[in-house]
Amino acid sequence: MKLVVAIVQDKDSNRLSNALIKEGFRATKLASTGGFLRAGNTTFMIGTEDERVQEVMQVIRANCKIREQLVTPVSPMGGTTDSYIPFPVEVQVGGAAVFVLPVDRFEHY
Repeated sequence: MKLVVAIVQDKDSNRLSNALIKEGFRATKLASTGGFLRAGNTTFMIGTEDERVQEVMQVIRANCKIREQLVTPVSPMGGTTDSYIPFPVEVQVGGAAVFVLPVDRFEHY
């Protein structure tokens, strides 16, 4: 048995949740916040048999897309802001960060 932990952007959360249900996977969703952009994320915890891990990965890959987004950087800390003019920067957001962990024991009550 494996525990698949997938951190996805909130924009992909509902689509991924629906796809997991459609494919017969049960997941626990947790609200989380990303560090770099301080944007909302959703963390999915999915327990599955070893032989279905690749199937879970395909569902995640198909429903969590990387996209470009313009963000305005925060002002420099400790420096003077008189000459600081923030220009929007294009960054990649979305996609998924996925961890697959072994499960030593699982019980359902």
